[in-house]
Amino acid sequence: MEENIATVQNVIIENRKRLNISGVKDVTSFDDETVLLDTALGRMTVKGEGLHIESFNTVTGDLTAVGKVHAVVYMSDAKTSGGFLSRLFR
Repeated sequence: MEENIATVQNVIIENRKRLNISGVKDVTSFDDETVLLDTALGRMTVKGEGLHIESFNTVTGDLTAVGKVHAVVYMSDAKTSGGFLSRLFR
């Protein structure tokens, strides 16, 4: 339930091998190199090697992932003006 997820977010990386994130609303997609998340503060991308989601509590929004973490990046909230075809036919 989304109303239970706090708008405060913590990201804790332990020795680049364990990642704890609070405020996660949804896991958009994941594989062993990339995890895409919708969080209380925007979209987030986690890049690494051998990534595995160990646990995800949908009520509290707490996620734990293990593997070698290379980067954690918040994606821009800016809306694009359309796709490739809309830009092509302006």
